[in-house]
Amino acid sequence: MKLKLLLPLLFAFSFFTNAQQLKLSDQAEISVLTIGPGTLLMDAFGHNGFRVRDRERMLDVVFNYGTFDFDTPNFYLKFAQGKLNYKLSHNSYDDFFQSYIAQNRSIDEQILDLTRTQKQQIFDFLLNNAKPENKYYLYDFFYDNCATKMKDVLKVSLNEKLTFKQPDDFNPKTFRALIHEHVNRNSWGSLGIDIALGSVIDKKATAEEHMFLPKYIHVFFEKAAFTNSNKLLIKQSRSLYKKREKSISNIFLLSPLMIFGLLGLLILWFTYRDYKSNRRSKWLDIGLFSITGLIGVCLLLLWFATDHTATANNYNLLWAFPINIFIIKQLLQPLPKKWFIKYLKFLIIMLCLLTLHWIIGVQVFAIGLIPLFLALLIRYVYLVKFYSQND
Repeated sequence: MKLKLLLPLLFAFSFFTNAQQLKLSDQAEISVLTIGPGTLLMDAFGHNGFRVRDRERMLDVVFNYGTFDFDTPNFYLKFAQGKLNYKLSHNSYDDFFQSYIAQNRSIDEQILDLTRTQKQQIFDFLLNNAKPENKYYLYDFFYDNCATKMKDVLKVSLNEKLTFKQPDDFNPKTFRALIHEHVNRNSWGSLGIDIALGSVIDKKATAEEHMFLPKYIHVFFEKAAFTNSNKLLIKQSRSLYKKREKSISNIFLLSPLMIFGLLGLLILWFTYRDYKSNRRSKWLDIGLFSITGLIGVCLLLLWFATDHTATANNYNLLWAFPINIFIIKQLLQPLPKKWFIKYLKFLIIMLCLLTLHWIIGVQVFAIGLIPLFLALLIRYVYLVKFYSQND
């Protein structure tokens, strides 16, 4: 076990000791590796890396951005604040390859058609970027991740500009739609994303912005060309490993739509029972106002108290209204203040605005929350009627 732990350290030491002054041979190749999605949410979007291979120099190494260290002090707090530094890692190709084989994730390679000088420029840039003082960078899921680094490194390190041509069947999509290509909309991962991220990701992504996903790095690189010479960027494409297809058990009974459907029915049942007996289940209203209020406070913090750009302009606040948490005192009273009925009508209007925002495409909301939205609307309407009758 100790030997296994020492191997990566020995590789890193020997690699940097020998690579700092290394000049690539004519036989060297630089390629872009595209890794397919994995089973975990953090792996759902795939991965990219640069492979530098030079048989004459006995060199075969992968540089990949977008890695992080769980041992970072205050890891989760920094992640939530958008202040977590990611880093450029380097591994031997064999280790890199075997790790993704073990995860049963597809691996595709695109060998770049470069001159020897261009290969050296990219290699030198990666070596310099991998130094301890340079390897860390502030990660952004949409604009500065493992995929965007592929095109950015080429743009910075090469003297010649690149043109990324659109594929023939290219259909521009919103950032959220691109996320939904990789994450089932009726999944808990998608639910969290759709609640936390605001309307800024519901705008159409430009052709180049599609390349925040590894899949589109592969697609756009296939047609990319050097601007001046019009020479294609890719010399050869090949599949290094094809994922073994396995049957996926999609348990609908545990999905957000099912769970929130049951929750919505429960709310409607208690509302119906309250209606028949002309009463109010106080604990239900306190629970709904507490949960929606707390979620709203969290969304406000994500919007204004973090460096995340994708959490801005979040219209989930139309149903998760932060002020709800401060209105609970009124629910504890036998009869609340008269303004509380107006406040309930305001919440009903907010839910109607949410529906309008969804219809016209301002923001797309989590489909798993539809039963909750309907239940909240009916509950608020009942409370207006109840308090009006008993005023």
